[in-house]
Amino acid sequence: MDWEFIGSHIPDYAAGAWVTLRFGLCGVGCAMALGLICCLLRYFRVPVLKGAARGYIELARNTPLLVQLFFLYAGLPRVGIRLSAEACAVIGLTFLGGAYMAEAFRSGLESVEKSQREAGECLGLTRWQNIRYILLPQALATAVPALFANVIFLIKETSMFSVLAMMDLMNVADTLRTSGGRTVEVLFMLAAAYLALLLPVSLLANLAERRLRYAGFGNQRSV
Repeated sequence: MDWEFIGSHIPDYAAGAWVTLRFGLCGVGCAMALGLICCLLRYFRVPVLKGAARGYIELARNTPLLVQLFFLYAGLPRVGIRLSAEACAVIGLTFLGGAYMAEAFRSGLESVEKSQREAGECLGLTRWQNIRYILLPQALATAVPALFANVIFLIKETSMFSVLAMMDLMNVADTLRTSGGRTVEVLFMLAAAYLALLLPVSLLANLAERRLRYAGFGNQRSV
């Protein structure tokens, strides 16, 4: 193990990690918003839109991110739509992640007892108030492990950004491997970089789950 080589290239990996984290978190945030919308459309059986949401979820979950990125970056220009590599990265991650987030939210909502919603209706709450104050807090407590698992999965999927010529962690590692021939050192630094990015997310997931359950959102007694 050449520690001098590792030390000299830490700035390169830091720059790659920043690209990975910046566009990864942007895609994750958009995926959560899209997933919640699709979940509510299916949960409340909104006509037409429910079927569209279900079709999107099946399409996104059953096609690889690599194929989706190629379609955005190389396919759309064929019909006159050109997007930057950064835009393709965020859109692709949002498209894939939204489907997984929708299923995580749906499992959380379905875990809430029907009596909770009925109690809110008896209190005179509107549908939106029922969702905001009764259903979502309890559903979120149940869905937290799945949501954070999806966050970790999506950040790891950012390794596909290298096909768009973005200088993310994977592209930095591949460039150093081909130019310097230090495969062991390069892969060691790549694994360490992803661990440094994802370990805090895992710890945050454990903390969030404990806090939500301690606050009483996971015990079906909000009403």
